[in-house]
Amino acid sequence: MQNKTQVFPLPGTTFVHNRLTHSLEVASVGRSLGEIVGQHLIEDPEVELDNHAEAFYAKDLASVISSGCLAHDIGNPAFGHSGEEAISNYFVENAEANIEHESLRSRYTEAQWADLTSFEGNANALRVLTQHFGGKSESGLGLTLTTLASILKYPCSSSDRDKKIKHRKKYGFFQSEKAIFESIAERLEFIPDGDQATFKRHPFVYLVEAADDICYNIIDMEDAHRIGLLSKERVSSVFLDLIKKLDLEEVRHDQVVSTFERIIDENESIAYLRAKCISALVIASVQEFMNNKVAIIEGNFDSSLVNEIENKSNALEALERISYEEIYRHPSVLEIEVAGFHVMSELLNIFLPAVLKSNRSSLDKTIIALIPKQFQNHINDQNLYLRTMNVLDHISGMTDAYAMEMYRKLKGIEI
Repeated sequence: MQNKTQVFPLPGTTFVHNRLTHSLEVASVGRSLGEIVGQHLIEDPEVELDNHAEAFYAKDLASVISSGCLAHDIGNPAFGHSGEEAISNYFVENAEANIEHESLRSRYTEAQWADLTSFEGNANALRVLTQHFGGKSESGLGLTLTTLASILKYPCSSSDRDKKIKHRKKYGFFQSEKAIFESIAERLEFIPDGDQATFKRHPFVYLVEAADDICYNIIDMEDAHRIGLLSKERVSSVFLDLIKKLDLEEVRHDQVVSTFERIIDENESIAYLRAKCISALVIASVQEFMNNKVAIIEGNFDSSLVNEIENKSNALEALERISYEEIYRHPSVLEIEVAGFHVMSELLNIFLPAVLKSNRSSLDKTIIALIPKQFQNHINDQNLYLRTMNVLDHISGMTDAYAMEMYRKLKGIEI
C-alpha cells in the first residue's frame, strides 16, 4: 500500500499521502471514534448492556474500528479508482474475444460476470483479508468477524447493486467469497434487506466510514498545499470556515485563529488547522452517531455521519467543491489515471488469456511462471472464474511502480 497513489502522483522529495499513510491516519481517527462512542454507549441510560458488552465497548471497540480502518483500502488496485475501472472495462470491451474458440463472456455465470465487469475494491478487501492464498495461512489474516463486518460498507452482491440505496450503491463481496460473507452475516445477525444475500450495514461500518470521510476530505487539501497547488491563504480560509460553521464548544473558532496566527512555519500552521478540523469532525460524528443510534442499530439509517453533519452545518461545501475542481481534476491527477488505465488493461491482456487456455503454448507457460506462487492455487482449476480471480489477485495487488515496471518490461519498452 505504501507505493499506491492516494490522490496525487508520488512526487519524490515532497511528502504527500499514499494508501498506507492514509490508512494509518484513518486508523488513528477511527480509534478515537471507537473510544468516544464506546464510552458514550456505556454512559447512555437508553442503552442496556450486560457486563460482557460493557467491557467490549470500554476496551475493544476502539481496536475493532481502528483495525477496520487500517484494512479498509487493502483491496484497492494500483492507480486507485482508475485501476478498478481498467479491470472492469477490460471484461466489458473483450466480452466477445475469442480464446480457444470460445468467447470470454461464455466462460462465466451471470453472477461471476457481474463481478468482473464491475470490479470493486471493497469486495476485493474481503478477499484479500480472508482468502487462503498458496503457502499462506488458511484463515487469511485471521481477523475477527466483527472487524470484517466493520468494513462491509455494501453488504450485497454485484448482482444486487442499486445506486438509489446507499448501502447497495456498490457491493461488498465477490462470488468467490459468498460463503464467507454469508457466514459473517449469519454469525453477527445482520438485518436482511429483501434478498437472501443482501443485508443492512453493521452499525460499526458508520464509524469506519466516518473516519475515512474525515481524513480524505481534510488531508487532500493539506497535500494540495504541500505541493504548491493551493496557497496557505486558500486552505486556511477553508479550514477556519469549517471550524466556524461546526460551532463546537470543544473546538472554538476564536481560540483556533489565535493559535494559528502565532505559528510562523507555513506547513506547520496548515498541519495545526488540519488537526483541529479532524478533531471537530470527530466530535460532530460522535454526536450524529448517538443522535441516530436507534436508526443505525435497526438498519434504518440511509445516510452517513459526515453527510448528516453537512446537511446541518454546510461546513464542507467549499472544501468539497475545491477538492473536486482543483485537486481531483488537476492535470497531474488525470494523467496518472489515464496512464494507470492503460497499464492495468495491458497487463490483463497479457496474463488472462494465458491462464484461461487449456492448451498452453510455451509463451503462455512462461507468462504464468511470472505469477507469484501464492496466486497460483487455482491456476489449473477447472473453474475458470477462480483462475481469473488468481490473475486479478496478482494484478490488483501490484503497487503503481511495480505495475509500471512490469508493463515496460513485458512490452519490451525497457529490458
